[in-house]
Amino acid sequence: MSTDDVAIRRSRVAVAAVFALHGAVTGSFATRVPWVQEHTGISAGQLGLALCFPALGAAAAMPLAGRITHRFGARPALRALMVLWCLALLLPAFAPSGLALGPALFVFGATAGTADVAMNALGVEIESRLGRPIMSGLHGMWSVGTLTGSAAGTVAAHTDLDARAHFAVAAVVLAAGALVACHRVLDLRSTPDEEPPPHFAFPPKAALVIGAVGFCAVFAEGASLDWSAVYLRDVMESSPGLAAACTTGFALTMAVARLLGDRVVERFGPVRSVRVSGVVGVLGGVLVVTAGNAAQAMAGFGLLGIGMALVVPLAFGAAARRGPAPAQAIAGVATITYSSSLIAPAAIGAIADASSLTVSFTVVTVLATGLVVGAGVLRTDSGSGGKAVASGTPAATENLSGK
Repeated sequence: MSTDDVAIRRSRVAVAAVFALHGAVTGSFATRVPWVQEHTGISAGQLGLALCFPALGAAAAMPLAGRITHRFGARPALRALMVLWCLALLLPAFAPSGLALGPALFVFGATAGTADVAMNALGVEIESRLGRPIMSGLHGMWSVGTLTGSAAGTVAAHTDLDARAHFAVAAVVLAAGALVACHRVLDLRSTPDEEPPPHFAFPPKAALVIGAVGFCAVFAEGASLDWSAVYLRDVMESSPGLAAACTTGFALTMAVARLLGDRVVERFGPVRSVRVSGVVGVLGGVLVVTAGNAAQAMAGFGLLGIGMALVVPLAFGAAARRGPAPAQAIAGVATITYSSSLIAPAAIGAIADASSLTVSFTVVTVLATGLVVGAGVLRTDSGSGGKAVASGTPAATENLSGK
């Protein structure tokens, strides 16, 4: 094995750690939202409005990620963006009021989004050099990180630990981990004659089409994460414990499916994998809306988790290979998917108010069919099923030594 091969494999491990650390920040924050609400003294409606700001911040800042990477290089950019994202965890905890919480969450989301684009762009580069799929596994590590951060946050909440102390410790530990992990990622540098990407630009047309497929998947994911427990409680009349277990089960099925997904994609290709995933998701949605008992509904949500797991990683990879600016293409897809995660919870609630939660998840089921219909846009070659992992990316110089 050559020195370059060793460096690329080490970089894969390092980027996987970065994904896990990114997810751990998300999981840490999610478990302490009730503390933040109580600390700022805001109502449920005001909290819902405030929680829109992370997605808005991410959507606004994501187009800058390509420019930052071009200016400073992939490794220094990712290192700085990850440290900022970890430290931004402090902002919502120290917001003194509901009025200050919105801007704090906007910055929180902006740092999350730029780090997200940078780490996905590096993941796609490593995948291309290895010549086999790794993006699903990387996103699986993000899910593992989210579950780990959530578990730590649950313990902190159970012991009534002040979130300011919890977030301070988590921010320092995770930022230190990010510094260590980023030391081994590929040190890609732009060539002297390479044009810098624009500060802001509309996503390429291909990214918009791919993003539409990602929109369907993230809508179903967001709806299930935010509303599955409510569905079990209100529609199935389940106990609070069983309702919470349904959400945990959904998250676990997504994590496991992503960790195993690279083997599936390598064997069947992205198009066939997403098409079958769509069928599984539709079946899960049908089980949910026709459920006569909690077990059937939980099985349906589990299938929805499996069905949605592979789509976003494959969408990012497909977008990055469709043009000369991978970071810009990923930012375009990510902006659309973040928008979906912003829209889904409110849309499900609005439909439920106008009709019922069963009708809301009928809409989710219909959107899941978009994966079956639109899977072809994820094709990476001219062959059937799109099994190849395209190699090569825009010209760049690099230092593979990790030093």
